[in-house]
Amino acid sequence: MPNGPAAQSGTGSSSTEGIGSLSALALRDALARGEVSAHETAGYFLDRIAALNPELGSFVSVTADAALAEARQADDALAAGRPLGILHGMPLAHKDLTDVAGVPTTMGSAAVPPVPAEADGPLPAALRSAGAISLGKTQVPEFGLSSYSENLVAPPARNPLDPALSPGGSSGGSAAAVAAGMLPFAPGTDGGGSVRIPAAATGLIGLKPNRGRVPSGGGQRDLGQFVVAGPLARTAADAALLLDAMTAGPNYHATSAAPAPGSFLAAALQAEGRFRIGVSTRSPFESRLDIRLDPEALLALEAGILALSGAGHEVAEADVHYDERYPDAFELVWTAPLANIPLPPEGEDKLVPLTAAMRRRALQRSAADLAGAVEILRGFEEETIAQYAAWDMVLTPTVAMTPRPIGWYWTGDAAEDYALQCQYSPFTSMVNVCGLPAVTIPTYVTGAGLSMGVQLIGRPGAEADLLAVAAQLGPQ
Repeated sequence: MPNGPAAQSGTGSSSTEGIGSLSALALRDALARGEVSAHETAGYFLDRIAALNPELGSFVSVTADAALAEARQADDALAAGRPLGILHGMPLAHKDLTDVAGVPTTMGSAAVPPVPAEADGPLPAALRSAGAISLGKTQVPEFGLSSYSENLVAPPARNPLDPALSPGGSSGGSAAAVAAGMLPFAPGTDGGGSVRIPAAATGLIGLKPNRGRVPSGGGQRDLGQFVVAGPLARTAADAALLLDAMTAGPNYHATSAAPAPGSFLAAALQAEGRFRIGVSTRSPFESRLDIRLDPEALLALEAGILALSGAGHEVAEADVHYDERYPDAFELVWTAPLANIPLPPEGEDKLVPLTAAMRRRALQRSAADLAGAVEILRGFEEETIAQYAAWDMVLTPTVAMTPRPIGWYWTGDAAEDYALQCQYSPFTSMVNVCGLPAVTIPTYVTGAGLSMGVQLIGRPGAEADLLAVAAQLGPQ
């Protein structure tokens, strides 16, 4: 065990040796029963971070002292018989796009002064109220813009299955931390696939909830209403447990999703339901780009079809088509918030090439351009949901390729960088535009030990059904 606050807290004792083998749900129950203390649990995971993060780059900051202090308070609350939150003593971490009180939020950008946040953002506040303990901030791309987690702030997040490869983005640091056992689970945010893509790359369950389901989305203003926070976990039940806590806080938006009947955890544990599932490999980006599926992506899709059929679902091809104007409209709306990011005078020179180019383009567009693009996307939403309505769920690959090497996107050309991202993940952003829930489920392991997954897209508000199916197919 490494030296440091975690090692000094006695985490090497026999009482903590089994913590790493527990699911998040089993650990939550052990903490609630007092079988393991919150202080021991935080120390165990802090030791894991100290040992593994230098190679994997999952964390940009680790708040060990604050975490251990909060853990002691959690143990005192249990000993005093005070009411406990549903995540009592559970460690997690937040993306470095999200404000956590007392910790700098860099937004993954060297252009942003690293000033400690004055208060928790809505999602960290909700999870803190549920009893969770934050261990630090995880690596993201600059402003959450990309499907890979590399920036100029800290070393890139790396894939635990092969550290030469990326865990994806923008929740790449969080996914890598969960996959490597540095965390039992973690919240991510998803504006174009940012939970589902890293889940597919690292072998996790990654759920993007329905639009308006979770009180907090991303770390920048979301003009297209794309972003929603969702869980990354090793099992469907673990993801459901975290989602229950994420949705427990107040949501002050008229567009909030209707409350789900019962708990998401109950739906995952019951794992009930048989559904009509349509399969499609069509992408709205194919009108502009050459979208090709790696053999491994096809094998993952075939494995998903076999598993779903074997579980009793009706699976058949879905004939869907997409508005050819989608790629241009999505890029315009996706990058528009960059025009409103306040930067110090010297900040422009500290942006990565992709962000700098996208920001210049966003500043040159008119309000009429933006309004026209939003109108196209709202029409796309209606047309796509109408097509999907023929099915209970729609099955697609999550990504088209195996995990990409670190540095693969950094070609020096912003247009090529963006095109490569769309070719890697051509099936995810359309779900954000439509506001629908979707889940990534790992279905195939390559000969090199890499994970590939499929995406199930649900009807509006059907996260419980998606978690039930994920539980039917995934590890328990």
